[in-house]
Amino acid sequence: MTASPRRRLLGSAFGVAVAGALPAGLPSAWAQTVDHTHAAWTALLRKHVRLLRGGQATQVDYAGFAADRPALKAYLDGVSAVPLAAFSRWSRAERQAFLTNAYNAFTVELILTRYPDLKSIKDLGSLLSSPWKPKWIPLLGTKVSLDEIEHGMLRKRGDYDDPRVHFAVNCASVGCPALREEAFVASRLDAQMDEQTLRFLSDRSRNRYNTQRGRLELSKIFDWYGEDFRVGHRGIASLPAFVARYADQLADAPADRERIRSGTVDIVYADYDWALNDAR
Repeated sequence: MTASPRRRLLGSAFGVAVAGALPAGLPSAWAQTVDHTHAAWTALLRKHVRLLRGGQATQVDYAGFAADRPALKAYLDGVSAVPLAAFSRWSRAERQAFLTNAYNAFTVELILTRYPDLKSIKDLGSLLSSPWKPKWIPLLGTKVSLDEIEHGMLRKRGDYDDPRVHFAVNCASVGCPALREEAFVASRLDAQMDEQTLRFLSDRSRNRYNTQRGRLELSKIFDWYGEDFRVGHRGIASLPAFVARYADQLADAPADRERIRSGTVDIVYADYDWALNDAR
């Protein structure tokens, strides 16, 4: 993609702010334009995210992130410097990748506000408050919450309509889909989102066919956000139709796979593990 006026407009706001987080050897010219590759975030992820079972899940080295917190803050400052007017002129894929990366990076920053003195992201809330509700994130000219990024922006009807968001955003918990070991980027967004979905549906600790009970046992994510899998987004007709695409990942026996593909199998939802996805 060639450089556009919007990239020149954002050069001083985004590029300069994240210059301090540049990976070694990256050309200094990067700091003069908007970097839609999110290279600074990728550098941190590759350093501090550990793949489990071939990427089906990940652990996060929060201690390492804490040591690199100046670089994380520099990236977040750059994200926060992007004005709404410029963001609105980006392509759909650029906006979606930007918001997904912002959610994940600000979630890491939220964990670091109390790390290592917490066992779950829920420790940052209480019986009367949720860690996803406070509006502490400077984004697109205002203060927003994590919930607003996920539900008010990424899940907003008519904007992206992409249920794969649930396998891309990470809530810092063992039950979550993996925190991807690289930033989401517009040029490869569909492939990255497809891979995240495949990884999650391949993880038998969260999603599986129970042969003994003759039923699918799926992550609670499919229960909480079931509407996203039954309103026709991206050609999805229903949750059974969606999971039917992953029959080979969910079951081993050919007969069980055929039951999943038929869309007639019973579905139940497994307990969700809110323990911190910490590598320590």
